[in-house]
Amino acid sequence: MVLKTLFGSAILAGLIAGGAATASAEDALTLQLKWVTQAQFAGYYVAKDKGFYEEAGLDVTIKAGGPDINPSQVIAGGGADVVVDWMPSALATREKGVPLVNIAQVFQKSGMMLTCRKDSGVATPADFPGQTLGVWFGGNEYPFLNWMNKLGYKTDGTEGGVNVLKQGFNVDPLLQKQAACISTMTYNEYWQVIEAGVSPDELITFKYEDEGVATLEDGLYTLDKSLADPAMVEKLAKFVKASMKGWEYAVANPDEAVKIVLENDETGAQTEGHQKTMMEEIAKLVGANPKGTGWLDDAAAERTVETLMSGGSDPVITKKPEGAWSHVVMEKAAGM
Repeated sequence: MVLKTLFGSAILAGLIAGGAATASAEDALTLQLKWVTQAQFAGYYVAKDKGFYEEAGLDVTIKAGGPDINPSQVIAGGGADVVVDWMPSALATREKGVPLVNIAQVFQKSGMMLTCRKDSGVATPADFPGQTLGVWFGGNEYPFLNWMNKLGYKTDGTEGGVNVLKQGFNVDPLLQKQAACISTMTYNEYWQVIEAGVSPDELITFKYEDEGVATLEDGLYTLDKSLADPAMVEKLAKFVKASMKGWEYAVANPDEAVKIVLENDETGAQTEGHQKTMMEEIAKLVGANPKGTGWLDDAAAERTVETLMSGGSDPVITKKPEGAWSHVVMEKAAGM
């Protein structure tokens, strides 16, 4: 993949012999991640480290997320130009008045699942009633709630339903047997359970993909107003083009990608072993869209909408969204 760099007069002044343009102030762009620095976001860190953003004439700031950071609130408040978010959260936020729009879709598959202890008595979803299930909130609960509605299980703790434990972003409830099952990602928390000493033979997992309730996860979102500005569309196209180049490099060079991620982890909390496992699993989710990395499959987006609207008396969204995703940026990027 070759990136074609567009130079304006202001940038030309900063050219050095045989080099790329030096990003100017108007070429600054801020990306807000959904979670902390880890291999889940390797493509963006690789794009910055390898100079792909700089080659595109961009000065990209990557802001790590965390348990107290809501990407939609950050972009609504002007703290970012682009955010990484899950489509269920983005669509629910859009219906509430924050006009998020998907401009690229990195993850083609869902990595979400429930991980259960076999000794809890859970062998199939039919065993969920009466059990305590750990659930992430802050926008991550929507796929779970829809799944329970599909199964006909109430989530308010009443008889015949399930007891919902508002799960922190750790695996303690399963390790301490406070819950029969907890929310995990194929690339992260499941392996934290294994690393804590629990054997895979002691666990059973239920992948949302297999249960028919998968929704689109890590995508890139901006605000409607950005797509109404031709200059911003140009900048976003450069960003997406360079980011997808970063993702393709990360998938092809996982060990180097992990090294770059660890170098950007200011907390020092991540370990090389865990990040290598994560990168291997993340590569499976990035997958291959026939049109290329980052293209949103309209059919997958429509399935996500249908899933979120099938919540009975309490759907995640109440009507089909209009303008919630756009191919404008990807199409422009493809022509660069």
